[in-house]
Amino acid sequence: MGGLDVAGHEGGGGKKSGVLSHKKKRSRISIDMTPFVDIAFLLLIFFMVTTVFRLPQAMELNLPPEEAEVQVAESNVVILYVYNDGEMVFRLGNDGPLEPIQFAGLRETLADMLAQNDKLITLVKFDRQTAYHWMVDVLDEFLVGKITRYSFDAMTPAEAQEVKGG
Repeated sequence: MGGLDVAGHEGGGGKKSGVLSHKKKRSRISIDMTPFVDIAFLLLIFFMVTTVFRLPQAMELNLPPEEAEVQVAESNVVILYVYNDGEMVFRLGNDGPLEPIQFAGLRETLADMLAQNDKLITLVKFDRQTAYHWMVDVLDEFLVGKITRYSFDAMTPAEAQEVKGG
């Protein structure tokens, strides 16, 4: 581990012999680094073996073919409009009245509507300036509320003006 070189003591009786006396040799300390390296490698192996790496999280999206057109009754569609400031309004079908909704009550409201109509499809339209986290938050609410039929789209400027102005 560690060693100490001790020089032999010369001379008799501890007297200095004048001008020709030699300085005392300084002892040299040497440290054996082998145990330190062993411990470093053991710690490295320990942390490599016990660390749980985060698995990549992916979201599966089912996209219809480009030419596919599906006919859906307006009574089976709820349109949710999300603005850049997080404000949300919804309507049933294209001609229903706009009703404001808070994000905190989104899941419960949609779950109640889904309980009344099991063919309900939620169309979420986002303003182009909406932060990405609002889309993720809405999608999380759908997953927690077990709402499986939904679609995302961007609001057209005409829709944004109509809905915000109305």
